[in-house]
Amino acid sequence: MRAAFRSILLRPVVVVVLVVVLLLVRRTDADAQPTLSSSASPPPAKVIELNARNFDLSMKDGSVWLVEFYAPWCGHCKRFAPTYEEVAKRLHTSPPGEGRPDGRRVMVAKVDGAADRALAARFSVHAFPTFYLVDGWDVYQYEGRRTLDDLVDFAEKDYANHEPIPFLNSPFGPMGQVRAAMMYAGTTAMGGYESLVERGYSKGAAACIVCAGGIVLGLISIIALGLFMVPKPKED
Repeated sequence: MRAAFRSILLRPVVVVVLVVVLLLVRRTDADAQPTLSSSASPPPAKVIELNARNFDLSMKDGSVWLVEFYAPWCGHCKRFAPTYEEVAKRLHTSPPGEGRPDGRRVMVAKVDGAADRALAARFSVHAFPTFYLVDGWDVYQYEGRRTLDDLVDFAEKDYANHEPIPFLNSPFGPMGQVRAAMMYAGTTAMGGYESLVERGYSKGAAACIVCAGGIVLGLISIIALGLFMVPKPKED
């Protein structure tokens, strides 16, 4: 009985997680912008700017990506920006595969984590700047010194000496997608609240409208899951 009850409780959770992952993947692919493929042409000798609309497709181009999450107001990010541009210049202008045993190019990019908060939540970014290296499904966090030589060495070969983030908690894994969905829902609700206040609604009325909308969406989701999971009678 306990096992059956536990199974009944876990089934909605699993379904919700799968639905969230599928919706996020479909939304990302639908909104994707053209990406810069390193195999098609040499990349520019500067840091490539990525965002939530083109990030996932860019990661699929076969390159290794060194990604910085920054914020425009971050003093450390501003001071490090010239050095990071030098990192991009060195890695983008060197022949593909130089310094790497597999012959692939290292692309250098940055993401405005203050603007793309859902994407930053996928990577569990808690401070700026934060650096990650993405090699296919494997993601490595850089925790060394912020110097030109150290970052280049990490991107070309040293990251292979470290353990990647476990897939369950990885930005491409289920927990990363759930973190992004929660942040996206929160920022959407806050944006709706601020929009209502700007239109003349009182703060209390705006909060009630947003909460009511969330309750309605929650009820619709529960009803949909209930209909989906209703057991069908067995045919004799």
